[in-house]
Amino acid sequence: MAAEPSGRTLAFLGDVTWSYYVRRYLVETMHTRGSDLQKHAVRYESAKAQAEFYRILHEEGFFTEEEEEAYRRGRNDHTGTVPKNTPVQVYRCSTGFEALIGSLELRQNRERIETIWHKVRTLKEGD
Repeated sequence: MAAEPSGRTLAFLGDVTWSYYVRRYLVETMHTRGSDLQKHAVRYESAKAQAEFYRILHEEGFFTEEEEEAYRRGRNDHTGTVPKNTPVQVYRCSTGFEALIGSLELRQNRERIETIWHKVRTLKEGD
């Protein structure tokens, strides 16, 4: 049996998975220039945005205990560097969110990722 991936490894997978959902959505719904697509992607992919998505959904009790555990593993894995324009707590929360998504992707639970994505999209469209 393979060892359980680290929180950072789950976040690595979660980052690309989340980015795929965001970018697919933007391409499908926006007919605009690439530079505009990148500007809109930041609304979903920045550490600040991801930390806020987690906070809101967590407060609603949206995540399962297994998802919360994946989040904690990512948040508490302190290897790596923090971007200089991002507060440490925001960065760790964002890493936890990405680890949660990565854990779901690793288990090929795309239905749950879609559910989270739909909820987040609904939150952002309400802005």
